[in-house]
Amino acid sequence: MNIIENAIKQGRTTLSEYESKQILSSYQIPVSRDILVHDAKDLFSACKEIGYPVVLKGCSSDISHKTEGGLLRIDIRNDEESENTFNDIMYKMDGLERAVLVQEMVEGKRELVVGLIRDAQFGPCVMFGLGGIFTEILKDTVFRIAPLERQDAQEMMHEIKGKGILESVRGLPPADLDSLADILIAVGRIGIENDTVKEIDINPIIISGTKPVAVDALVILETASL
Repeated sequence: MNIIENAIKQGRTTLSEYESKQILSSYQIPVSRDILVHDAKDLFSACKEIGYPVVLKGCSSDISHKTEGGLLRIDIRNDEESENTFNDIMYKMDGLERAVLVQEMVEGKRELVVGLIRDAQFGPCVMFGLGGIFTEILKDTVFRIAPLERQDAQEMMHEIKGKGILESVRGLPPADLDSLADILIAVGRIGIENDTVKEIDINPIIISGTKPVAVDALVILETASL
């Protein structure tokens, strides 16, 4: 895969969010609509194309936690806000590979995490659980060794303690479990088909209506392959 090959040639072990989502999209994993921009002119056209409100994120292979660095702003509603936010993010990224991701606002109250780790004994393993800011606190996650069959994916969704959020709850419709299963199976395929992929972190996946959408992603490559 060219994105991975190029990163390895450049001596990088981390893909940017934009690159990571391109990998996911190539495996038919639904991702948010994003446009990568480097200047104000491109910013305005990207915001117009996606439509306000938008999310602006600092985008670089040097960044993993954008919220902690002040590089993530949501609910940007006009050109003035977008320009001010763009300039602020670019300033905070001084010294890094600099670009800003213009992203659609994906609405949804339920957040999940899907990931992949490459275990020394078992090889690529797929992870599923509750997502968002509570992933590390609640630790409500389950694992399966890749490749996954559909039954494996379905079992994973029923094994987390918070499985109730996938059902009809507080007026929300049930999540599309078939689409979620497709994502889990696809992540396993990425691990099986790409030996240089060490980790994948898709967090959060937002349930928008009934459909899961990946709004943030990080792919880490094996250092041994450099």
